[in-house]
Amino acid sequence: MSGEGAPTPGETDIRVEIDPGHFRSVLGTYPTGVCVITGCSQDGVAAGLVVGSFTSVSLDPPLVAFFPDRKSSSWPQVRACGHFCVNVLAEDQVELCRQFASRGGDKFEGVSHRMSERGMPLLDGVVAHIECTIEDEIDAGDHTIVLGRVQSLAVERAVGPLLFFKGAYGRFDAAG
Repeated sequence: MSGEGAPTPGETDIRVEIDPGHFRSVLGTYPTGVCVITGCSQDGVAAGLVVGSFTSVSLDPPLVAFFPDRKSSSWPQVRACGHFCVNVLAEDQVELCRQFASRGGDKFEGVSHRMSERGMPLLDGVVAHIECTIEDEIDAGDHTIVLGRVQSLAVERAVGPLLFFKGAYGRFDAAG
């Protein structure tokens, strides 16, 4: 196929109206892992937000990415320190997820955690943690793509991850 009809670079392609509810419903059929991104604001206060959009990007250099909502009030607090920690939630951490997904208040109230050598809040009981410096941020519609350069990472517990699927939390059962 010669590419006839395809927009040339710089040419605007045709936009199609997509119903947001239908978009969420269809994409909700793809399960995602659930992570809490943590960091400290410039005044040293711990901050965090839940994301279901975390991915590995590159081995060389070691890069990961996540996609916070542009309306997030927590991401600017984490961003201010220039680095962050991805805490991969375990299948038994639904309540912790709900606490960090709430708006306002002290999300760390009553949450067991420790500070890493880099000054990042590491949540206790997670599957893994990945500490990163912010490599880049790219505007992407109503979200931002955050690229992080991995500085340190470790598995904390050998348990299944918390998953989000069709609007609910669940666990992974291996076939076989």
